[in-house]
Order: sequence, then C-alpha cells, then structure tokens
Amino acid sequence: MAAGKEIRSKIKSVENTRKITRAMEMVAAAKMRKAQERMRHARPYAEKIARVAAHFSQAHPEYRHPFVVSRETVKRVGLIVVTTDKGLCGGLNTNALRLALAQLKRWDEARIGVDVGVIGNKGLGFMQRLGADIRAQLTGIGDTPHMERLIGPVQVMLDAYKEGRIDALYLIYSRFISTMKQEPTLRQLLPLNAEEALEKAPYHWDYIYEPEARSVVDGLMVRYIEALIYQAVSENIACEQSARMVAMKAASDNAKSVIEELKLVYNKTRQAAITQELSEIVAGAAAV
Repeated sequence: MAAGKEIRSKIKSVENTRKITRAMEMVAAAKMRKAQERMRHARPYAEKIARVAAHFSQAHPEYRHPFVVSRETVKRVGLIVVTTDKGLCGGLNTNALRLALAQLKRWDEARIGVDVGVIGNKGLGFMQRLGADIRAQLTGIGDTPHMERLIGPVQVMLDAYKEGRIDALYLIYSRFISTMKQEPTLRQLLPLNAEEALEKAPYHWDYIYEPEARSVVDGLMVRYIEALIYQAVSENIACEQSARMVAMKAASDNAKSVIEELKLVYNKTRQAAITQELSEIVAGAAAV
C-alpha cells in the first residue's frame, strides 16, 4: 500500500492548501467591500474637481497655471504606474504592466525619453528588471491609502514637469468595472486634458477670482492632482481585493476537484490491492 500512502499524503496536502485559499478568499471578500465603498465615495469628488479644473483651462484669466499649458514639442514624458504590493490576484498586475510596456515601446519608437514613478512593489520589481529610469517609488501602501504618503513620490514628477524636465505626465492604473472585471487604464494627468474632462459637458465656465487668480488656480491644481492620484490608488486597491477573491475562489474550486480525483484514484488502488490479496489467499488455499 505504498502507493496508497502517497495518495493519502497528496490528498492531505491539497486539503491544507484548500484551507489556506478559502481563508484568503474570505479575507479578500471582507476587504473588498470596504475598498469598493472607499472607491465609490472618492469617485464623485475626483470627477467633479477634474471637470472644474477643465473649466479653468478653457477660461481666460489673467494667470494660466503651467499644468494647463501644452508644450509645443514633447521630448520626455513622465509615467506613474500603480500596481499592488502583493501577488495572488490573478492577472491584475500583468494586464497593467503589459499596457505600460506597450506604451513605453511606442515612446521609444518615437524617441521620447521616459521618467518612471512607481506605486506598488510589483510594478517596482518589473521596472527594475526592465531597466527603466525610476525617479520615484512608493511601496507598502496597505489596504487604506493615505494622501500624505502618496503625494511624496508624485511631487517628484510634478516638480520635473514644472522645471521642464518632462513635457507630459501620464498615469497607469487598474480601473474597477465590477467584481469580475478590472480594466487597465492610461490617463493623461499633465497637461490637463480638458476635452476628456468636459466630454459630457461641452460648454465651459468662467469664474470671478477672490483674492486673485494665481492663488486660487494654484490651490485647485494641487487638489486636482491629489484627487486623481488618490482615486487611482483607491480603484487599484478595490481591483486587487476583487481579483484576489476571484482567484482564491478558483483555486479552492480547483483544489476540491483535485481532491475528488485523488480520492477516486485512492479507492481504485485500494480496491485493486484488496482484490490481489483475496486472489493470493484463494490461490494458497486451493494449493493446500
């Protein structure tokens, strides 16, 4: 029954693995609800401030912020890539990094340099293996994003744009569609894309500034960038927990199927061993 013992050992091993995946599935489901609630609460503010900023870019005040002024030539761009710190979440990071790689190839063909900022350990490892020019990084975000931690790496890219070292800034993250679907998204942060923000409202507004346009617009642009970055990270966390829950459920279901198959093989092996023993006993009795 050596083969039977090996099969029992395999069954026990798969059962232990299934316990782990089931536990991870339940934990991810609990975190997913909180992450989705946080993400849905952040969406209206991010969409509204993006629209207000777009109205500012279409208006004609006495002061125009550098974030709304397009450069004549684009020689170098910045790219912020948002990924997760941990794995076991299906193809979430793979899809986002595949989009980033395709975009990097297009810029390379156009001979446009790229400065990369990374949020998340998986993206950091990928960009390091790729040999990208990493200017800023942040890992260990946790389940709840905090703006005071996020703004540090982002500020490095914003300063590069203000100083003219990059001519545009883009953001790649996973957008939450549903529990079963997450979509990798490329978004232009700077200069502000007014057409995208005003897609549902083709008209534009002008404003009366108090005390002056400069202080109002400067404050608004900072809030605009903060809101979009926070929203992107919140969406990515919601996607991570949803993808992990689905992946762990699939792993648990597969483990159950493997256990059933192994039990069937074990029963057949055991039955064959019993039949062989009975045959040997009967043959011995007949010989006597």
